[in-house]
Amino acid sequence: MAAKETPMMRQYRHIKKELSEDTILFFRLGDFYEMFYEDAQRAAPILDIALTKRNQVPMCGIPFHQLDSYLAKMIRAGRKVAICDQVEDPATAKGIVRREVTRVVTPGTVLEEHVLDANRNNYLAALAQDRDILGVALLDLSTGEFWVEESPDPDALRDVLIRLAPSECILSETFAENPQMLANFDRGGDMVFSPQEDWIFHRDVAVDHLTRHFDVASLDGFGCDGCSAGIDAAGGILHYVGESLRRHTGHVRTLRVRQPSGYLLLDETTVANLDLVPPVQSGGDRPKPNLLQVLDATRTPMGGRLLRHWLLRPLRDLPALQRRHAAVDVLVKRREALHDLREELSGIRDMERLIARLGTGSANARDLRALGVSLAALPPLCERLESFDAANLRDCREGIDGLPDLTRRIEEAIDDEPPATVREGGLIRSGFHVELDELREAATAGRQWLASFQSAEQERTGIKSLKVRFNKVFGYYIEVTQSNLNLVPDDYLRKQTLTNAERFITPELKEMENKILGAQDRARDLEYVIFQEVRAEVTMETGRIQESAAAVAEVDVLAALADRALGLRYVRPEMDESAVLDIREGRHPVVEQIPDADAFVPNDAHLDTLENQLLILTGPNMAGKSTYIRQVALIVIMAHVGSFVPAAQARIGRVDRVFTRVGASDDLARGRSTFMVEMQETANILHNATPRSLVVLDEIGRGTSTFDGISIAWAVAEYLHNHTPVKAKTLFATHYHELTDLTVTLPGAKNYSVLVRESGERIVFLRKIAEGAADKSYGIQVARLAGLPEGVVDRAREILTNLEEGEFQEDRQPTLAKSPRREPIDENQLPLF
Repeated sequence: MAAKETPMMRQYRHIKKELSEDTILFFRLGDFYEMFYEDAQRAAPILDIALTKRNQVPMCGIPFHQLDSYLAKMIRAGRKVAICDQVEDPATAKGIVRREVTRVVTPGTVLEEHVLDANRNNYLAALAQDRDILGVALLDLSTGEFWVEESPDPDALRDVLIRLAPSECILSETFAENPQMLANFDRGGDMVFSPQEDWIFHRDVAVDHLTRHFDVASLDGFGCDGCSAGIDAAGGILHYVGESLRRHTGHVRTLRVRQPSGYLLLDETTVANLDLVPPVQSGGDRPKPNLLQVLDATRTPMGGRLLRHWLLRPLRDLPALQRRHAAVDVLVKRREALHDLREELSGIRDMERLIARLGTGSANARDLRALGVSLAALPPLCERLESFDAANLRDCREGIDGLPDLTRRIEEAIDDEPPATVREGGLIRSGFHVELDELREAATAGRQWLASFQSAEQERTGIKSLKVRFNKVFGYYIEVTQSNLNLVPDDYLRKQTLTNAERFITPELKEMENKILGAQDRARDLEYVIFQEVRAEVTMETGRIQESAAAVAEVDVLAALADRALGLRYVRPEMDESAVLDIREGRHPVVEQIPDADAFVPNDAHLDTLENQLLILTGPNMAGKSTYIRQVALIVIMAHVGSFVPAAQARIGRVDRVFTRVGASDDLARGRSTFMVEMQETANILHNATPRSLVVLDEIGRGTSTFDGISIAWAVAEYLHNHTPVKAKTLFATHYHELTDLTVTLPGAKNYSVLVRESGERIVFLRKIAEGAADKSYGIQVARLAGLPEGVVDRAREILTNLEEGEFQEDRQPTLAKSPRREPIDENQLPLF
């Protein structure tokens, strides 16, 4: 016969029933959080704790004071956890202690400092659809950042998710049931999808939730007019966080609408190919060198996150870019003042996440103290900024509010070194509150009385080893060893017998215990009340603190870019609305920083949309073609971020997109071979590039047969040159030596090559780019360097000679350029796709 279920287990089942099936319940029992049944079986291996059984019920548990460290393991494993706490005092509870879920933590809503990456936003995303328009909302609960974006193109929003790497994404159940649509947004399994009921994304529900949250009559003031799918996503995300997860969202103070037209667009392929930022998951391996690693000299976590954001979403607005460059220029010209400014920044903690934790009630007194220290550092920072004459720096200075009254309040109230907990006392500085000081004095006097009492009893009884001790079960007691029991006086009342000692109390000791413990308990309770009052005063200023944090972050990024410009010999780029890209002695910002590498050889680059629109770059493997074309793209992106660039001189006409087609990779999870990936990336470029775009192509057509590959590469180059709506500035690196003949028929095409010095059968790479085609591909020489047998190398030379004999027709026109077509070609068609 099965054992009868206890009231506690009935309570557990009732609470568990209210949660989603994928949520693991941490159920508070005394000093432990326990898990039962399937939850225990799922959690034990993740937490690396023992799975046990009681009355045939699987269970496991963790100490309550170690919650944060175990919670971090669950979140990193992509799990959702509900924290169920005791909400009444067990000592005064009648019957079973009342318990409630106080919060639900998911990968996208975690606030714990040691779980989060300080230099990366932890976004929760939401997707919604209104007819043919898709909307995405992103909320970083740890900072309060909240914004939406819309597009009719699923790939565009997928690129947003790839770049910003949210930890979790919510979407309607109907949306989730569309496997094709869901596959468009799946980053490969590292993002948790959380389907929600359709009604929370309904327009009326979303608008109602947003207007009530922001306490406004309409959303017009947020620029949301006409942003229907974005509103649905934003409303859904707030409902999920506030209602489903029971999290506080009071620190989420504004909603922004991001327009893709305001940014230099970088798709997922370009971000990965150019190594702009470290990948979200590097599999435990050391991440490849990347541009963020080179540029990130920020001193604050807010600055680190903002720099990452600037790199992933460079500006397209020319006046805004020129203001950023001007600010960096002013900082560069005053090296010592820049150093002092950066020293002031070093004293500022993560104000965005501190105020978020305080606003959600998850902060402790250490967080409050850290915020106070950061606020105290703002006035000296503003003084430093006064000496720099640049519009952006002036705006930042005006946006920083030191809140001196609030700073003084925190300084006066909170102890210099408060404990990590908020219920055990030690939070409030002595001298701040009269009643608290009196209670503390009473407790201190009681402890002094205990010391005197112990001495007096030792003298009275003659028991020199007599001790007055304390524990939570018995309170204060007198402990006497077995060998001295014959000396115990008659007024001692036996409390407990141990193996080697006896414990006693006296009426006098019991009376003093009540006074001491009463004073300590009242002092702890009063300290918590005072802490809550100070915390409430601080959270009243959340908006001003967030504005100050944003201004500090921008100052930090601009100062970091200036520091990098000085340390790495970068120059201010000249930016205009022209179609010209002219770089003198440009360098690859990442490659030149690789330790123990050879001295970097700088190179020029000149592109426009007329005579230098298509640059065909030839030369052997390992000579530096890929490095060169990537460095041009990186210099363009850096200029659009607001950074100085690694060159002797640079004029950069404003660009709308940077496209890359680089390397060979497959996507087997989505059923795409290497060549299919290559062709899809190429098709994306041909369909979306404009004359304002920069296109970087490294080896088109290498995934198929030689003749197919050359034919496709030739046709792609012609299309980029001849098709007026595209006609993008293009760098085309290739091993197909035949493509150098394009310059015969395309007036905007130019040949460039990587110089090589030959010495007999050996070659030396000079890393220098010069005008003109390579006279040969040098592939056979490289094969020889790699160690191919001499017979194979000799036979390869014979075959190459035979192939090259048929390269030109009798009229010296390239054979590949000959077309049997007599009718004009429709430039809107792509015959090869």
